[in-house]
Amino acid sequence: MPVSSLPTPWIVAGALLVEGVVGWPRRLSHPVAWIGALIAVLERRWNRAERPERARRILGVVTVLTLIAVAGGAGWGVQALAAASSFWPGVALLLVCGATGLAARSLFDHVRAVARPLKTGDLPAARLAVGMIVGRDVEAMDENEIATAALESLAESFCDGVVAPVFWFVIGGLPGLFVYKAINTADSMIGHREPRWRAFGWAAARTDDVMNWIPARIAGALIALGGAGGWRIMWRDAGAHASPNAGWPEAAMAGALRVRLGGPVRYDGVMTDRPVFGDWAPPSAHDLKRGLKVYGVACALLLMLLIGGGFAWPR
Repeated sequence: MPVSSLPTPWIVAGALLVEGVVGWPRRLSHPVAWIGALIAVLERRWNRAERPERARRILGVVTVLTLIAVAGGAGWGVQALAAASSFWPGVALLLVCGATGLAARSLFDHVRAVARPLKTGDLPAARLAVGMIVGRDVEAMDENEIATAALESLAESFCDGVVAPVFWFVIGGLPGLFVYKAINTADSMIGHREPRWRAFGWAAARTDDVMNWIPARIAGALIALGGAGGWRIMWRDAGAHASPNAGWPEAAMAGALRVRLGGPVRYDGVMTDRPVFGDWAPPSAHDLKRGLKVYGVACALLLMLLIGGGFAWPR
C-alpha cells in the first residue's frame, strides 16, 4: 500500500498528535534554528546600511524567494523519499517531519510555565517565563499585565504555530509546511518596521501576512467555538489591530474569556498605545488557566476537522 493512499488530512492529524504527545526534545537542534541561521547569513550579507533602500528591498525579495526554494525543495525531497519507502516507514517519516513544523505542545508548555508561578503569586518567576514568549518589557509587570501578555501570545501563536502550519501542510504537503515555517521565521527575524529592517524585511512581512490571512480567521473561529462566546468581540474588534491577522485570534480569546486584552504596553522603555479587545476587566491568573483550557478545546476541534476532512479528501 503506498503512502499516498492515506488522505493528507489524516497525515496532518497524525503529525499534530505526535507533536502534541511527544513534543520536541530540548537537547536536539530544531529545524527552525537551521532556517534562522540561513536568514541571519543572508541578512548580514545583503542588508548593509550603505546599500540604497531600493536595493535592500529587492534583496529582501530575493531572500524570500531563496527561502521558498530551499524550504520547499527540502520538503519535496522528504516527501519523495516517504513516497518511495514502504508504507509504515514512509508514514513514520511524514509524521515525524511534519511534527517538526507544528508547535501545539510547545506553545502549551510555554504558557503553562507562566501560569504556574502566576497562580502562586510568584511574580518574578512569572515575569521571567513570560519574557521568553513576548518582546515587551516585563520587569515591572503586575499579575494582570503578565496574564494579558501570555494570553495574547497564546492566541496569536495558536495561528502562527498550529493553525497556519496545519493549513499549509494540508494544502501543500511537506513543501507547503516547510515554506510556511521559513516565511514565518523570516517575518519574526527581519519583518520589523525599525530602520534597519524596514526595506529588507518588507517582502518577508507581506508574504507572512498573505500566508496567515485564512489561517488567522480559522484560528479565531476555533477559539470562539472553544470558549463559546468570542464571536461578537472577534467580529467587532479584530480589525482594530495593526496586523491584518493577529486581531482575529486575540479578539476571539478576549470574547471567549470575557476579559480585556490589548491596551498600552512598553517596548524598550517606550510606551506604545494599542487597541483594546473586549469590554471587561483585564485577565488574572485564573483567566490564564481558563485560556489554556480554551486553547486545548480549539486544538481538539482542529484535530476533529482534520479527521473528518480525511473522509471527504479525494482518493
